[in-house]
Amino acid sequence: MAFQEIKVPDNATVAQKGLAWVDSRFPLSKLFKEHMSEYYAPKNFNFWYFFGSLAIVVLVIQIVTGIFLVMNYKPDAMKAFDSVEYIMREVPWGWLIRYMHSTGASMFFVVVYLHMFRGLIYGSYQKPRELIWIFGCTIFLLLMAEAFLGYLLPWGQMSYWGAQVIINLFAAIPLIGPDLALWLRGDYVVGDATLNRFFSLHVIALPLVLVGLVAAHIIALHEVGSNNPDGIDIKNNLDASGKPVDGIPFHPYYSVHDIMGLGVFLMIFAAIVFFAPEMGGYFLEANNFIPADPLQTPSHIAPVWYFTPFYSMLRATTTPFLIPLWILCAVILGMVIKTNKDIRVKAVCAGILAALAVGFYVFDAKFWGVVIMGGTVVILFFLPWLDKSPVRSIRYRPDFHKYIYGIFIVSFVILGYLGIKPPSPLFEKISQICTIYYLAFFFAMPWWSKMGTFKPVPDRVTFEAH
Repeated sequence: MAFQEIKVPDNATVAQKGLAWVDSRFPLSKLFKEHMSEYYAPKNFNFWYFFGSLAIVVLVIQIVTGIFLVMNYKPDAMKAFDSVEYIMREVPWGWLIRYMHSTGASMFFVVVYLHMFRGLIYGSYQKPRELIWIFGCTIFLLLMAEAFLGYLLPWGQMSYWGAQVIINLFAAIPLIGPDLALWLRGDYVVGDATLNRFFSLHVIALPLVLVGLVAAHIIALHEVGSNNPDGIDIKNNLDASGKPVDGIPFHPYYSVHDIMGLGVFLMIFAAIVFFAPEMGGYFLEANNFIPADPLQTPSHIAPVWYFTPFYSMLRATTTPFLIPLWILCAVILGMVIKTNKDIRVKAVCAGILAALAVGFYVFDAKFWGVVIMGGTVVILFFLPWLDKSPVRSIRYRPDFHKYIYGIFIVSFVILGYLGIKPPSPLFEKISQICTIYYLAFFFAMPWWSKMGTFKPVPDRVTFEAH
């Protein structure tokens, strides 16, 4: 196709002429219309729909503050801690940039956890939004990797020993474990080589992938349309002009809506940065203000709060705990074998059951702890196929479903709290109960999600101003 310049009237403003010049060479106005002014979103969005846009805002904050931190940070085991102190004490406004970045890391996970919770209760992972959910779970997984890599960079006591513990977990993997841990460290101990490769991945590789995945997440969302608290596809009810009767343009309605949420978020964010950047040791631990010392282990090593639910599951996995866990798996797989008519599914389940029985005797509890810790994240990817509910939203599900979700959230919070505390026999038992519930929530979902009496779903979305 031959190039065509977009024509504008002679009396057009400079801005209009400039926009026409750009549109002739890049579809700027077209993209704005498709994803903002002419993208129709359900009119019944509520409080829970703030967190998607807030996640993008926090990502921008992290990237911008990270750029400024890199200008003065030294990825050297002998200079890293001092360079962070130099940023805090000598660089103009360096303390603010550092605290914005450290607070932003925790707020990122606050926002993402709430965003995922909204998707969970409103069934935003169900058909046709499976790919959106998979992109989102991949973003979550990469965020965990990004946070872990960045946690080592200050080269404080908790950074050093936390990285030592997490990397050593990979050594529990049969056959390749020791070599994999050595490859991750780049040396036989956590040292300068580890710091350099973690710095490279944290600053360059993972942020690029994250930005690409966020773009793919948004494109996939706008392709199939947003879900809503009623779980109704607004594209199924169009007016004479082909526009959803229950939809409104994202811009200006939800752009202004999100600005309000952003204002509240920034006030909370600023209050933490200026008045409680350490957040009582949950955002920044006291041990991380002490230079890394390979010869002195802290009395209690625990990851940052957003990793602690999974860390708690790791610690809860002991040899006695594996017995009831194996029984739970056997019951669930037995139910699949009994109820499913597909011979191939029966064979796969029988194979998994046999492999688990053999693995229980061959591998130790540390290995299974790593499997459970990783599996509790990976299982999220399969949620669109585990949930057999005929309706999306929690609003129209049986009441006992709400209790199941409520106990799941409480269990996850308890696991997070116990992961911060020093281990004890009582805490271990509580962690094991919560871990079993977490796993049962997902593995038993194909059955409990379709049980009970479901409420009738309305044909049109219900609108409640807020």
